[in-house]
Amino acid sequence: MNVENFLFGCSLGGMLIGLILYVIFGQLTVRKLRKNSETKKQLGLEFASGWDIYNVAQALSLPKSLTKKLENSPLASMYANSECLRENTTIVDRLLAYLFYWVFTASGLTLIVLAALNGLGVF
Repeated sequence: MNVENFLFGCSLGGMLIGLILYVIFGQLTVRKLRKNSETKKQLGLEFASGWDIYNVAQALSLPKSLTKKLENSPLASMYANSECLRENTTIVDRLLAYLFYWVFTASGLTLIVLAALNGLGVF
């Protein structure tokens, strides 16, 4: 087994785990936030169905300094309000968001890098 196949397999495995965490996070946390009248409008812009799940995970996973910069930018309506979400979630919700966001993001970036390296003829 060469390095490319190993990295590809790990990326696909991570993506599968990320997708399972996506469903769990959406059902346990975001569903609760959608029902709360205080947080319903704070979930960010939803480009496609389920995009608010990713917005909430991003708001709960990124450092506070970075989320503040995103929320104060001209495109602030696209991002979820991290302060409001932190007040209305538990530590388990935030841990699940952290796991989902970073596993999903790392897997996706690894697949993109592998595709680019393959296109350049490295493998």
